[in-house]
Amino acid sequence: MKYVLFNPLSNNGKGQEGVEELVKLFDGAKYEEKSLLELDKKAFEASLTKEDEIYLLGGDGTLNNFINDFDCDKMVAKVFMAPSGTGNDFFNSLAKDGDKVLEINKYIKKLPKVYVKGMERKFINGIGYGIDGYCCEVADKQKAAGKQDINYTSIAIKGLLFHFKKKNAVVKVDGEVHEYKQVWLAASMNGSMYGGGMLIAPEQDRLEKDKKLTICVFKGRSKIRTLMVFPKIFEGKLANYPKRVSYLRGKEIEVTFNEPCALQIDGETVLDVTSYKVVA
Repeated sequence: MKYVLFNPLSNNGKGQEGVEELVKLFDGAKYEEKSLLELDKKAFEASLTKEDEIYLLGGDGTLNNFINDFDCDKMVAKVFMAPSGTGNDFFNSLAKDGDKVLEINKYIKKLPKVYVKGMERKFINGIGYGIDGYCCEVADKQKAAGKQDINYTSIAIKGLLFHFKKKNAVVKVDGEVHEYKQVWLAASMNGSMYGGGMLIAPEQDRLEKDKKLTICVFKGRSKIRTLMVFPKIFEGKLANYPKRVSYLRGKEIEVTFNEPCALQIDGETVLDVTSYKVVA
């Protein structure tokens, strides 16, 4: 059986709208449509067989909920992703031209975990901490106020120039301590991109054998010079600015800021965070 799982809250509350377009790919095959908000997940997972196919319709937030709600390491059914969200970085980082769905079983196994404010959670793309978390915090407020056309780049630029206060950071990677001042962000990545196309860790491979994660620390005293470099994140060229951007790799990364700020996990916001740890 083919199952279409959708999150009605994704894509600014339009999560179900993509179902009709998706099922056209089934060539008339039978399917069942299920809301993730109403689904008895344990019973559904127990009922799955090797012949079943799951089509997950949504964005990065929907995928993050799926990997945490289901035991993907033991998943017997084939799982496919169809993008229908405000953030589709996972799909976009892997899809080739013309792809409408991707089989994702190999990408959702043995995922890294983040530990923050007493919470343990798997993640698929990355952990944003600093101005990237701030952007998600502001976007959440705009969504709550009814705004739909949210421009994350605009939020980032305004935050950089006026609202976000730089932090001092202590970064521990596999036991080795690094200290940074004037930090704008300290993002730990399992994938290469987040934030709607920000190619922050272009060399990071989700399937690499050593399972190491990449942390990117973006720092700088001058707001204007930082603003000049920041757009390079969309081109994957931050490494060209080693005085402002540091890359480290490891299996266990811990970041502590001297003041709390927002953090995002695959686009989902956690407020007032002073530290986090990720383990591959």
